[in-house]
Amino acid sequence: MYKFFLLLLILPLTVSSADPALTIYNQNFAVVRDTVPLDLKAGANDVRFTETTTHVEPDSVILRDPSGKVRLQILEQNYRADPVSQALLLSLFEGKTIDFLVSRSDARPEIVQGKVIRSGYVPHATGLQRYNNQYYQQQMAYANNGAGMGEPIIEVDGKLRFSLPGQPLFPTLADDTVLKPTLNWKIQSTEAARLDAELAYVTGGMSWEASYSVVAPEQGDRIDLTGLITMDNQSGKTFADARIKLIAGDVNKLTPNSDVQDQRVQLEAATALRDSSAAVTEKAFDEYHLYTLPRPTTLHDRETKQVEFARAEGVDSTRFYVYDGARINRQQYNGYSMENIRGQSDYGTQSNPKVWTMREFKNSEANRLGMPLPKGRVRFYRRDADGQLEFTGENLIDHTAKDETVRVFTGDAFDLTGERKRTNYRQGSPHDWLDESFEIMLRNHKKETVEIRVVEHLYRWTNWDIAESSDPFVKTDAQTIEFRVQVKPDEERNLTYKVHYSW
Repeated sequence: MYKFFLLLLILPLTVSSADPALTIYNQNFAVVRDTVPLDLKAGANDVRFTETTTHVEPDSVILRDPSGKVRLQILEQNYRADPVSQALLLSLFEGKTIDFLVSRSDARPEIVQGKVIRSGYVPHATGLQRYNNQYYQQQMAYANNGAGMGEPIIEVDGKLRFSLPGQPLFPTLADDTVLKPTLNWKIQSTEAARLDAELAYVTGGMSWEASYSVVAPEQGDRIDLTGLITMDNQSGKTFADARIKLIAGDVNKLTPNSDVQDQRVQLEAATALRDSSAAVTEKAFDEYHLYTLPRPTTLHDRETKQVEFARAEGVDSTRFYVYDGARINRQQYNGYSMENIRGQSDYGTQSNPKVWTMREFKNSEANRLGMPLPKGRVRFYRRDADGQLEFTGENLIDHTAKDETVRVFTGDAFDLTGERKRTNYRQGSPHDWLDESFEIMLRNHKKETVEIRVVEHLYRWTNWDIAESSDPFVKTDAQTIEFRVQVKPDEERNLTYKVHYSW
């Protein structure tokens, strides 16, 4: 009777999850929270949970009683990520004889027996994620015995075959065989207890990103902006009616082979969930921003889902043009110091003919925005005279806080061109100063006057003076100046300047 009682205590409890919750980070991982109903007996309990993702990080798993009334003493936690497959079962029968079903086109199927000499199964291939490519190659060599591509070797009638003679027929699955990734716990309980335990863990295979559509009218630059959240689930698990939060920001997350010791993944983010019937809400969370979807939603495995999170109409924006005329081969001068650059007389003398089209707007409440905007792709459209939207460019924006300016390059202007050439270069003796002069030509083939912001980089040295200039300029940083030039329709405007360096 005593032995029978112990047997009852160690029988596995297979549990399922309910009310899942997700906090998805825009760095290709998520924190999952599930509810695990437990019916514990006094003593040791074996509990099996089969509803994890296929990319769970086992060392991140937390199992606890959210009420704090029951202390769960975890004696062991095991994660099995080797779901049953034909190759795996073959590996379990290496050295043994099993039946194979052979189908023949001209006769009834036949059962033949074959001894599994080698299965071809690559054990622990997922160890590549932790132990790098060398480990993977060693496992492949182990499976292949130095030859072939991991084909099975079966002995039939005293002869070896480098393929299966037919469909393998296996005995009944063993009790420890898993059909999908499984967490097993051995939980010690001082008394019988029933509770809904909370399971939280970090998983890969999930991501989200923001995307924005910006629509301008036929004339003018007052825009309408729509922001969408796109969630992608490749985790191997479907989350039904999940409460979902999204973290925007650059959270420090270790890579599998990283030596960094600081991992700042906030598991608490998965447990601090609130109901809301409004639109997507946003708030500051730690050093990041947290976006909460207003209602539970089902996120299927291998599904991409979009939810609107921002909409603003009548946002004031500015379109402007920039000419950065120095075309520099970065690869050619990679690793050059400023001392090397100042000695290269040809550096920066190649001309870039393209004038950039830029658009910017203030992310403020006064400008009908004022919500922290997560990084993502921005697509620009302009409405034609017939009302149809035409695509006019796209780019990426970084995380943009409230009251900051969004500035985006949308493409090269078709009807504006620039040309930059050096007109003088003189280096003093004993090489402690340098004079350099440039002429910049701007051409406007539009029907209206435009302003072009001409950016010049004073790359020779940090100590400089503009000795001569045809147009006023402003110093934008320690080695950059900017001219703002008005160019009339079909006009070519020339500006010149001379810079004096000394060291």
